[in-house]
Amino acid sequence: MRRRAFVECGAALGLTLAGASARAAAPRLRIGLTAVILSDQAAFLARWSDYLSLRVGVEVVFVARESYQSILDLLFSGQLDAAWICGYPYVRHQAQLKLLAVPVYQGAPLYQSYLIRARDGAIELKGWSALKHRVLAYSDPLSNSGWLVAQAQLRAAGLSERDLRRAFFAHGHRNVAEAVATGLAHAGCIDGYVWETMQLQKIALVAKTQVIWKSDFYAFPPIVVRQGDRNNALAGLGEALLTMHGEPQGQDLLRALNLSGFSKPAPALFDSIKALATSVSAART
Repeated sequence: MRRRAFVECGAALGLTLAGASARAAAPRLRIGLTAVILSDQAAFLARWSDYLSLRVGVEVVFVARESYQSILDLLFSGQLDAAWICGYPYVRHQAQLKLLAVPVYQGAPLYQSYLIRARDGAIELKGWSALKHRVLAYSDPLSNSGWLVAQAQLRAAGLSERDLRRAFFAHGHRNVAEAVATGLAHAGCIDGYVWETMQLQKIALVAKTQVIWKSDFYAFPPIVVRQGDRNNALAGLGEALLTMHGEPQGQDLLRALNLSGFSKPAPALFDSIKALATSVSAART
């Protein structure tokens, strides 16, 4: 009896381990992104994951990190299958990356960079030239709207970072808004889509800031995959994103993101960011 119980226990353990191994080996798509701007981020990503998984036919999971560089490191090392990054790192690594989908915001795959200040700030700031001897908050060193645009505008105003009292990276657009609202920075460089979306969500700290400058329009941060990746499920992921706007559940998810949908424009859409990166790089050498 004891021998039979031992055999049965061993068989059950074997089935459990086999099941766990099968689950671990099950195909999945891993999408990397930086912090989503929603207050219910975990709940939203779970809903979006379920939506995409059902349509792609494999489990889709989201992996959040604080910086674009961390996301790129995971993507290039094969630990991610796709990534929602900024246009600046895309043009820097364009030979290694392929566009999967680009969000559509207010009817176009475009957005702007904003310069913001505190709404009730004691110091009046009216533009880039007023930043001399002030504290400026950036978002991320690989952010177009939160760093690259600012470098070009400072130069156009006849300033460099040496003319500022201090500049620092807040590591996230929401953190830029918080730094400005709480007085840690006199001004901040922020993604205009993020600022407008947080306004719609009535996030208190954003209500304490105001926009004092808007950039030209640039290509919206894209979802990318590695060039040459032969994972067949990636085509299904791209199709699921591009058709979200045509389904009620997809429309609900897009409304939560304050987006109209996803598109797949030509890489040339990012040429203005590429030109900006070239000019800033040349000026800093």
